[in-house]
Amino acid sequence: MSETAVGAPPKRHPDDGLTPAELAAKYGLTVSGARPGLPEYVRQLWARRHFILTFSRAKLTAQYSRAKLGQVWQVLTPLLNATVFFFIFGVLLGGRAGMSNDVYIPFLVTGVFVWTFTQQSVMSGVRSISGNLGLVRALHFPRAALPISFSLQQLQQLLYSMTVLAVILVAFGWYPTWTWLLIVPILALQYVFNTGLAMVVARLGSDTPDLAQLMPFILRAWMYGSGVMFPLQYMMTVRADAPQWAADLVAMNPAAVYMDLMRYALMGDFPKAYLPPNVWLLAAGWAVVIGAFGFVFFWKAEERYGRG
Repeated sequence: MSETAVGAPPKRHPDDGLTPAELAAKYGLTVSGARPGLPEYVRQLWARRHFILTFSRAKLTAQYSRAKLGQVWQVLTPLLNATVFFFIFGVLLGGRAGMSNDVYIPFLVTGVFVWTFTQQSVMSGVRSISGNLGLVRALHFPRAALPISFSLQQLQQLLYSMTVLAVILVAFGWYPTWTWLLIVPILALQYVFNTGLAMVVARLGSDTPDLAQLMPFILRAWMYGSGVMFPLQYMMTVRADAPQWAADLVAMNPAAVYMDLMRYALMGDFPKAYLPPNVWLLAAGWAVVIGAFGFVFFWKAEERYGRG
């Protein structure tokens, strides 16, 4: 070997001295599972819209696949709940606020169906990540697709139930009017609200699986304070010692807002007296605020889902 070869210093590679971050930037490398920017995240969700719809339909079909009555339970479950509430609150406790059966039963069944939509969206949302870890760890997709699809599943279930609700309304003399067209914007606003709430509890449930065990108690308390079985405004007038701010706060309850709007749409002018001021503004406000907050709150933990 020549003296020049022996004494020559080794050649430096162009990448020598670069930090890992600089090397990654130079060669276009990204962290595996890193959270994309918010606009890119929305684009990825839109690109997987067919997966979201198909997944929600598959979950809906499989929900009662082992029951002998099958999909009938989608309608039978809220009807049975309404029957129990009718005898307890309408007959035994006298919470019907002076309404006759042809008014109270449609009032009650409408409230139960609309409340069930929110209740089941939250319950399925809280388990959407923790209950699908195999899917989350095996495939790369925006994790928000899961709570969105579960809320969409509950919307489809409600739409099936609405056919039975329409039959009940007509049977008690509440025939279709132009206000029935309001069902579409009401359900759209409630779906956005439910999805935002589902994404909030989905993130919390992924960190704390025990939240799924606590959630039924939280939802039950929320149900009793939402006027599912009785008009909230009537109950506040019964409590003469209740301060006005408490009555206003109760009227702003989002679950009550969507239920009362649906009752107004299906039953005409009767529930109009129970609607809070600016009810449409309240309904839209809850949908926008909770929908946007839930989406951003869920997105901020995107890289953590399925790990640990």
